[in-house]
Amino acid sequence: MKKQIRNPLILTLLGIIAVGALALTGFWHPDAPTGAMKEFLPAITLPTVLIAGFLDGINPCAFTVLLLFITALLATMQIGQNDQKSFRLRIIGTGAIFIVAIFITYLTLGVGLLKSMSIFTNQHLPARIGALLAILFGLWMLKDYFLPDIGPRLQAPGKVGSLARNAAKKATIPALLAGGFLIGLCTIPCSGAVYLGILSLLAAQPTTAIGYSYLVIYNLIFILPLIILLVLASSRPTLNRLAHWNIHHKERVRLALGSGVVVLGLLMLIMV
Repeated sequence: MKKQIRNPLILTLLGIIAVGALALTGFWHPDAPTGAMKEFLPAITLPTVLIAGFLDGINPCAFTVLLLFITALLATMQIGQNDQKSFRLRIIGTGAIFIVAIFITYLTLGVGLLKSMSIFTNQHLPARIGALLAILFGLWMLKDYFLPDIGPRLQAPGKVGSLARNAAKKATIPALLAGGFLIGLCTIPCSGAVYLGILSLLAAQPTTAIGYSYLVIYNLIFILPLIILLVLASSRPTLNRLAHWNIHHKERVRLALGSGVVVLGLLMLIMV
């Protein structure tokens, strides 16, 4: 009985936020920020970019896929490895190539989207549309947390795990780069909400140079948790503990990311 009452209430609340975001998008008010706001935006953007980039780096998809990749890599390289130090260095070096490919994929996609948004920055309509889409993706993540059995889930395709394992088994530079590229594209549904919110924020910057500089910083911070995870998980006991933590906390991470994206998107619609 409680569930029958709770589910419609949650859906109604999420629907109200979505409708409110549509209203705040303000297609009837497409003016660019005032000069004073343009001076203010860069001061508040950098901390937001740093925090969002780091949180996005531990999103459930990126975290889970990297753990699968490292597990397969450990199994592939375990045979004939006596020197544990050199073994861990090889794991880290191989995983680093994989992470670099993800970084290049995300950065290239971000540059393309930001350039497209910047064409219309006089009215800032693309920035607001991006913020609106980020809010809707964030609400979808909240739906997945509170009502996981209702509707489709916002997640990477099921074949992502197989791609990660295949790249790890081959362990060649072309395979790692190709795997990182494909997995970077496949995990966008999970991290797209955060990325869209940040791109909308960057599109509103007073100069293109600031936007692109923050975009590079965001992507560097994005891979920082993945690098830390790679170093820690190169040890099998630590990998097991991290995998256990991920199983028990990934939904809470989804809740935190979804809530953060919705708040960020709403703030963007108010400011821009």
